[in-house]
Amino acid sequence: MMKNIENIELHYLTLDDYKELKEAMIQVYASMPNSYWKENQIKSLIDKFSEGQVVIKINGDLAGCALSIILDYDKFDDEHTYEDITGNFTFDTHDSEGDVLYGIDVFIKKEYRGLRLGRRLYDYRKELTEKLNLRGIAFGGRIPNYHKYAATLTPKQYIEKVKRKEIHDPVLNFQISNDFHPSKILNGYLEGDGNSGEFAVLLEWDNIYYQKKSKKAATKKTVVRLGLIQWQMRLYKDLEELMEHAEFFVDSVSAYRADFALFPEFFNAPLMADYNHLPESKAIRELAKYTPKIVQKFSELAISYNINIITGSMPEVRNELLYNVGYICKRDGTKERYEKLHVTPDEAKIWGMQGGTELRTFDTDCGKIGVLICYDSEFPELSRLLADEGMDILFVPFLTDTQNGYSRVRFCAQARAIENECYVAIAGSVGNLPKVNNMDIQYAQSMVFTPCDFSFPANGIKAEATTNTEMILIADVDLDMLKDLNKFGSVRNLNDRRKDIFELKKK
Repeated sequence: MMKNIENIELHYLTLDDYKELKEAMIQVYASMPNSYWKENQIKSLIDKFSEGQVVIKINGDLAGCALSIILDYDKFDDEHTYEDITGNFTFDTHDSEGDVLYGIDVFIKKEYRGLRLGRRLYDYRKELTEKLNLRGIAFGGRIPNYHKYAATLTPKQYIEKVKRKEIHDPVLNFQISNDFHPSKILNGYLEGDGNSGEFAVLLEWDNIYYQKKSKKAATKKTVVRLGLIQWQMRLYKDLEELMEHAEFFVDSVSAYRADFALFPEFFNAPLMADYNHLPESKAIRELAKYTPKIVQKFSELAISYNINIITGSMPEVRNELLYNVGYICKRDGTKERYEKLHVTPDEAKIWGMQGGTELRTFDTDCGKIGVLICYDSEFPELSRLLADEGMDILFVPFLTDTQNGYSRVRFCAQARAIENECYVAIAGSVGNLPKVNNMDIQYAQSMVFTPCDFSFPANGIKAEATTNTEMILIADVDLDMLKDLNKFGSVRNLNDRRKDIFELKKK
């Protein structure tokens, strides 16, 4: 299924989706006959609260759905039933001035399970709850495996064993892993749910950013979380082992709900060890043969872990010429390619590498970004052109062998953040590769840089990794602060340029 995915998108539910929705619910709730919403009920939900009704589509086909309403939660008893919450399935209980998002339904079709699409739906609910300044999310969670233990365990005992991982319950395990905490057991919650014994677990998630409406902040900030991978060079027996290690890092930064994962330049260089008997120019071309498989795997990971992955860089052969390229594998299933424009003298002399020709920004679900590979960050014209296109974040995957080589990238990258009023994230590799020619030693300290003004760190460093140590670096950057800086900063590098005496443009 993964290899056939061309596009994955989150949409608001419409009545045009009803036929697919009904068919999906009949499949998913096969153990409960006639457990699907009627068309008039779906229309009522959409009319009352369109933002709360979303579907995930893969290649245009409905793969999952989440339905919800807003409640004035204090009006409901702790012993409520599903019928109480939904107003006898009319959804007249929805209150746009309420304070809790209540989950009515969520499911993923069987053929699309394993892609972490459910987590994507719950992340949407959490973001919606924060956006609407609600105090949390609540819903009654089924316990579909309880019938197997009902003769020997009470619902409370069953839940405790699930929490201790002694029993696997697919629904409850999933909810707990997504930060929902069980608060009480509901008896007679959903009529006809025999597998759960008509019991449900009241699950809740608290919005830590909630503020009482009288104190609600006037401005909503847009915060993007970056995950930088400071990669340890080591030998791998094959591509599968290298990508297992890459997936470990994607999983790690995704667990922190990062929006981007940034890998270093030539992180896959250890695979050249098998070709160390060849001249360097031929060994690098053998490495290039892995690139399509690596990009495909990263695209699968981006979908599965709901994160945008910047793949660092890899060698790629096009029309018999060798280039240093990378890909942005987006969580919606699309891919974008970028090129290293300035190859180093060593890359040209030892490997016969060519410089690319395309410079552009990329639209993402977290703003407009640019990518410059290592040496390119040392040419200020490139990032200025990207800034003119509206770039918010510049990513710089790099590979440097010595501290002075690293310092060139590090200080130039920080200058790019100041002069272009943007964030810059750099990530490199550390360690040694004694069995790969021309890749012997690596030196790195990954960082996130900001402009230098009152709203930002005084030294322009948002976060920094430990030098020459394999690790991840997580940092939040606020895009709205860049807009404020551009208009009200102590200095305004973009606005104050003397365009009357000079200009910069692409040919």
